[in-house]
Amino acid sequence: MNVCLIDGLREIVLAAGSFTLAWSHSVEKTRWEEDWLVGVAGFHLVEARIEGSGAGMEPPEGAVFDGRVWRWQPQMRFQQDQLVLARSGATGGTWQICSQGDCRAIPETGGEGPAILKPCP
Repeated sequence: MNVCLIDGLREIVLAAGSFTLAWSHSVEKTRWEEDWLVGVAGFHLVEARIEGSGAGMEPPEGAVFDGRVWRWQPQMRFQQDQLVLARSGATGGTWQICSQGDCRAIPETGGEGPAILKPCP
């Protein structure tokens, strides 16, 4: 199963099977990363990582600091049928999606409304 980006009227295939979604926190300016698997039923979050804590982004109980980032396996009860990437314009950067060593930027500004990631064939 592939991951498609729906950005306004465009639909673009971005990744297959698994991917990392990354961004910078708008206040702390630290990197946040999430590893996702995609299947017919939607997206399943496998692992999350943050460089630091503060401003509403504290690592949860059980997170482990590996000397660089805090890591943990989120316990989501349900798969997500889509991922909505908000565009506040506050981070001064982009969303980034990486799969199999290839990374693509999803601009935070310039689109009408949010960018949406959905499973696609």
